[in-house]
Amino acid sequence: MRAMKPLLGLALLAIILSACQAKAPIESDHFPQKEWRHEDGADAYYLLAPGDQLEVIVHTAPELSRTVTIGPDGRFRMPYSDPIVAAARTVEQVRAGVQSAMATELNNPDIDILLASTGSQRVFVGGDVANPGLIDMPGLIDPLQAIIMAGGVTDTGRAQTVILMRRMPGGEVKSAVFDLKAGIYDPSLADWAPLRRFDVVYVTRKPIADQNLFVRQYIRDALPIDFSLFYDIAGNNR
Repeated sequence: MRAMKPLLGLALLAIILSACQAKAPIESDHFPQKEWRHEDGADAYYLLAPGDQLEVIVHTAPELSRTVTIGPDGRFRMPYSDPIVAAARTVEQVRAGVQSAMATELNNPDIDILLASTGSQRVFVGGDVANPGLIDMPGLIDPLQAIIMAGGVTDTGRAQTVILMRRMPGGEVKSAVFDLKAGIYDPSLADWAPLRRFDVVYVTRKPIADQNLFVRQYIRDALPIDFSLFYDIAGNNR
């Protein structure tokens, strides 16, 4: 009977931990669960970012036409104008901004803007994945594909709680929580939004992993002898 008590205790602990892990993510000010993850086409236009190159064509003054690169601050310069904001805006919005800025020196400026080239197409993948860091997007991919490119979820990661964070055109940061595991087993539950560059995909850690990390750092690694050596000696003495 004495031998059964530790086993019953371990079984009870496993049930409690599994119940804790099954809880749905709780909405908070830091990670609000928004419905923006379901694409509705409202923000489907390509938004410019630092590193993109624009060909600015000034029909009324061809000598002012040029190719510009959006700087790290999200702006670029044109003759006879202050720095023009381009990041998180569409090409049409930037064209209107350039036309308004140059109207102070030119009469009815006729301007066209073309997207000459795009900068780095990357997303950030962090948390409990094998190779966290910047991931180059080969095309339109979703969070699951990005995590696979980062080496997949580790043993301590929690595929049921993957956080996606995105900075919107107005500067607001929105986030959504995805259950990748449910989407893998049931495609009808795969409501993963397509990623956009500079998105952040974060795989959370299992609660049991945090406890194991605490035991390793503050108990096992603090002991003067190897923890496994104790069990080897104990096993040989049986």
